[in-house]
Amino acid sequence: MDGHMKLLIADDETELVNALVAILKHSNYTVDAVYNGTDALDYALAGDYDGIILDIMMPGMDGTEVLKKIREKGLSTPVLFLTAKTEVDDRIRGLDLGADDYLPKPFDMGELLARVRAMLRRKADFSQPNLTCGNLTLDRAGYELSTPGHDKIRLSGREFQMMELLMTSPGRIISVDNFMDRIWADGEADVNVVWVYVSNLRKKLASLDATCEIKASRGLGYSISET
Repeated sequence: MDGHMKLLIADDETELVNALVAILKHSNYTVDAVYNGTDALDYALAGDYDGIILDIMMPGMDGTEVLKKIREKGLSTPVLFLTAKTEVDDRIRGLDLGADDYLPKPFDMGELLARVRAMLRRKADFSQPNLTCGNLTLDRAGYELSTPGHDKIRLSGREFQMMELLMTSPGRIISVDNFMDRIWADGEADVNVVWVYVSNLRKKLASLDATCEIKASRGLGYSISET
């Protein structure tokens, strides 16, 4: 990766933004900063960004609204949400809209840099726009699962990451620990959450009449393969 990845930051706390810009520039990122949601949307649609950092609570338009509009326009640029509100429903709403990660305020600058790096790494992995298994296609830009003759199903951020891990190499068993490390890196989740997500994804595959299924290997993890 070259040192000049371009980021957009949108947050109405000027001092915080200035600090973030300084730190990110010091880490060799090119950074544009805006202070409200309306500008964030204009910049996001006009600029070719590698990643976007959005505050949820902003004047003009809140971060979730900005994200929704960006995704509606077909932009798959990864988005990291900054949020003062740590309510769970808020986090899930953001992920359902296709955010890639969350960072509750106040946060440590080292943590922010780590999240930005992880977000950009995921973008670099997006070389294949679609992943397939049997008649099932995972659209990596739109976070959608589809099979011929059925309506596409939009996945939440974490469901998408889970399907992506499985479908990147069908047949390979992904351990529960691997899912936890990659998707629930904040360590807040219980191991059972993986099972809950798998069971939701299985229902979605069934509703699409997919010709591949998520199999459990006792004590090892999960894999996806053609039926």
